[in-house]
Amino acid sequence: MAEYAGSLDGRGLRVAIVVARFNSFVTDRMLEGAQETLRSRGVAAADIAVAFVPGSFELPLAAKRMAESGGYHVVLCLGAVIRGETAHFDHVAGAAARGVLDASMDTGVPVIFGVLTTDTVAQARERLTKGSEAALAGIQMANLMRSLGQEK
Repeated sequence: MAEYAGSLDGRGLRVAIVVARFNSFVTDRMLEGAQETLRSRGVAAADIAVAFVPGSFELPLAAKRMAESGGYHVVLCLGAVIRGETAHFDHVAGAAARGVLDASMDTGVPVIFGVLTTDTVAQARERLTKGSEAALAGIQMANLMRSLGQEK
């Protein structure tokens, strides 16, 4: 029986990170955590590219473009959608999740959903590790796709 799993060794990986500027008091910290985790796992600083978009709704388009470029093994999407008093939260969160999934499926490049969807600012602040978690998931998926791609 063949088993496949992605390692947490980031050496040789090229990583794109797309970050929403909206709620930057959260996303800036998530970005710092993601970059720190990538470097601690062996991803060279020169192999990390960061693109900023206005909000989480815009994450999928930039992520898809970066995935299509052929320059990255994985794309991380970082954002924070915090519920307000309108239905806007539901539309943005749902569209971002679907768009990130579509970008990954359309390109075959892992596109990681590192978007917080919380009811309050306090909950968002409690989940700042989401950037680091997205980085770890991205490394694993990039390595898994590499090993699956070797089997013909």
